[in-house]
Amino acid sequence: MTKQAVVGLLAPVDAGKTTLAEGLLYQAGALRSAGRVDKGTAFLDPDALERARGITIFDHQAALPVDDWQLTLLDTPGHVDFTPAVERVLPVLDAAILVVSAKDGIPGHLRTLWHLLVKAAVPTIVFVNKLDQAGADPAKILAQLQTAFGTACQPFNWPDQLAEWPASTAEAVATLGDEALLDAYLESGTVPAAATRKLIAKQQLVPVFFGAALKQSGVKELLAALPQWLPAFVPKDRFAARTFRVSHEADGSRLTWLRVLGGQLAAKQEVAGEKADQLRVYNGRHFTVVPVAKTGQVVAVAGPQATVPGQVLGGAGERVLISQQPVLRYQVHGDDPTALQAALTTLADEEPLLHFQQADDRLLIQLLGAVQGEVLVAQLRDRFQLAASLTPAGVVERETILAPVEGVGHFEPLRHYAEVHLLLEPLPAGRGIELASNCREEVLPHNWQTQILTALAAKEHRGVLVGAPLTDVKVTLVGGRGNLKHTSGGDFRQAAWRAVRQGLMTLRTHQQVQLLHPWYAFELTLPQDQVGRGMANLQRFGGQVEPPQAGEAATVTLTGTAPVAALQDYALTVRNYTHGQGNLTLRFAGFRPAAAPAVTNYDPVGDLDNPPGSVFCAHGAGYPVAWDQVPATMHCPWVYPDLMKKLPVGG
Repeated sequence: MTKQAVVGLLAPVDAGKTTLAEGLLYQAGALRSAGRVDKGTAFLDPDALERARGITIFDHQAALPVDDWQLTLLDTPGHVDFTPAVERVLPVLDAAILVVSAKDGIPGHLRTLWHLLVKAAVPTIVFVNKLDQAGADPAKILAQLQTAFGTACQPFNWPDQLAEWPASTAEAVATLGDEALLDAYLESGTVPAAATRKLIAKQQLVPVFFGAALKQSGVKELLAALPQWLPAFVPKDRFAARTFRVSHEADGSRLTWLRVLGGQLAAKQEVAGEKADQLRVYNGRHFTVVPVAKTGQVVAVAGPQATVPGQVLGGAGERVLISQQPVLRYQVHGDDPTALQAALTTLADEEPLLHFQQADDRLLIQLLGAVQGEVLVAQLRDRFQLAASLTPAGVVERETILAPVEGVGHFEPLRHYAEVHLLLEPLPAGRGIELASNCREEVLPHNWQTQILTALAAKEHRGVLVGAPLTDVKVTLVGGRGNLKHTSGGDFRQAAWRAVRQGLMTLRTHQQVQLLHPWYAFELTLPQDQVGRGMANLQRFGGQVEPPQAGEAATVTLTGTAPVAALQDYALTVRNYTHGQGNLTLRFAGFRPAAAPAVTNYDPVGDLDNPPGSVFCAHGAGYPVAWDQVPATMHCPWVYPDLMKKLPVGG
């Protein structure tokens, strides 16, 4: 029986990830010859934009048959600006290959990828690449891996004996397990293969392979190790799937890329409430139409229009909370704003983190960095034949709350009726929006509660200071009322959304809402004679700097955190004052309270898309009620009357 697994390829830019993919496919007999990134012939860079830039921008899949296994390779983007795409892939993987450049050490983005793999509990193999280049030292890079990622990293081959484990590896592996495994090793001198696989599956052991993918060195040994050491796919007991990408074909057809994790998906079957018109299994740029997607398969589904990247279908666990969030806001300019708006809507469908919006006749998007912006402009040019440019429009902001509150929303135009009471509570930083219900079914039947929670999940809720997205808030349904004759699902949607806004406005009057600004975690490597200047700059920016760490070749590394607004252009400054010898690596480190009050023209009451007031009915007609008058007009009593009496004043 054929065993299967989906293996992701992860790496920072220029580590040689796509070259390794070409080598694996060639060694497996799936390609007649290995393509090259620099010549634009790579099998797993089928997009013209990827070939032009020489980097992977989108996820791509390829079939990799090895022995009695059918492996699916998922090649992921390497540039830090496209890390969210990598995060969405991780939950569909059985294992990952993390590619490391022997000459580049452990750069910041490699650490980020490692932490994401650990967080997602993906069994991982490391391939140290480019040993053929000057200055590559396998012993040195292994020591760096073990320092950065722990002694779980153990060599499974070595440049001068590529087919064998180093003599010390078996003993090291035995010490990573329990006492029984160590005793068995001391008695027999070997580690059972089954025990090794279990350690790898639990991330207690990370096999490290060495080679040079461009010269096919070490690739055959890595390929042979995949079926030997990787865990096989374990299906769920009922239908489940996860989406990880949305794309559009040249003819406009929309594809949802997903992996079936349990059961199967047939053509014409419903997925996420929409019909799956066609199922495609891709191999590079080519695809085969299949009647059924079986358990474990990765397919692109044509038909659904409302799916989103990272969506959970069936019993596939929780949706992934993307840790690498966009931090920079840009305005998009072009000669045809209407066409530009349509194109940006399509691109935001593929990458929701663009957060495309039209505000005051401006087209605004959010980006992680400059390369993502360059790619977006190129996509507008090549896919939509639109000339566009970007100008900075500040940093991305968020809003949160500092105290709990009960919010009330009422929606009762003629022949409609719904009231919803929500408890809003602050959460620790980085938690996003969490939804729950603490309402008895005698108060609101189960189907009404489901409608309310679904409506709350369907909207990105805006704050009331500058209209920035709300974050780090738990929203709990605690009460409400419906009418069997007049209430529809849309009524609960309106009431629930208004309840959130009414609660926020209440907190605003008590100064219990907080504006948040994004921060970076930085790693700044400088020549020793420039360390003082670097530390002075970072402290002037309001950054928090850890004690300096001595590096190699008379360099020093500074790490810490600082506001995005201060660091977004600092990389160029570093290159200038170090004459190209300094290097700044940045990654998103969450949102923190803004240092200064917001200066804004935002009117939370006048935001017609997010009204805080309610609608009541009298004498056969609906009439609006301002948010602060809703408590005097609402039909249900407070669920938490003492809470509302004790709201604090002042931040």
